[in-house]
Amino acid sequence: MSQARPADVPADVHPAEITPLMEAQVRTAVTIPLRFSDGYTAPARVLTFTGLVDGAEHLLLAFGDAVNADGEVTPGADVLIRMHSECLTGDVFGSERCDCGPQLREAAERLNDAGGLLLYLRQEGRGIGLYAKLDAYALQDAGLDTYDANTALGHGEDERDYTAAAQMLRAVGVDGIRLLTNNPDKAAQLTALGIDVVDVVRTGVHVTASNARYLQAKRDRTGHLLELPAA
Repeated sequence: MSQARPADVPADVHPAEITPLMEAQVRTAVTIPLRFSDGYTAPARVLTFTGLVDGAEHLLLAFGDAVNADGEVTPGADVLIRMHSECLTGDVFGSERCDCGPQLREAAERLNDAGGLLLYLRQEGRGIGLYAKLDAYALQDAGLDTYDANTALGHGEDERDYTAAAQMLRAVGVDGIRLLTNNPDKAAQLTALGIDVVDVVRTGVHVTASNARYLQAKRDRTGHLLELPAA
């Protein structure tokens, strides 16, 4: 089911075409102590928002020195940012068909150490949704790669739009960032939306027997910055 759009956004306008950015506001801020499956713990200040252009329930998690003693999110200059797209199968169930779960765990520790922000974006399956992602898995089992499987279902290779992410960053006073990613499209979109990406910091490469073909497709098809072991 598609997400609702704010009433003042015309239905025929794609979020990426809306400039300047519409203002979003922090709705709720609450501290949640996180504990990952390997025992790693870190407190996060979790923010929700109103006014996001896509109407989705995205979250911002602030770690370490990005939160002051009063619980206010106070990111420093060129703060380290991770934009993580929701992946129920990887983040929750530990699926090894992707690298999402390990990337989320890695990001939490690196952001906690550096004092950074995690944007947890409700963009399952590169924006096509959970059921469609599982349909795409079935096509991958039949031989298609992750991108061709999406297009075979009538979707784009990657339908994610990061306008809401830029709104969230602006809502907490962020302009310049160091972006934790291997995906060049994230940096390109944020730059086009007026966020100064001063550096791209690569994440680790989390290869398993089940995701090696998936990671190779990301490297070869969309230029992800991945150094993979020889087959």
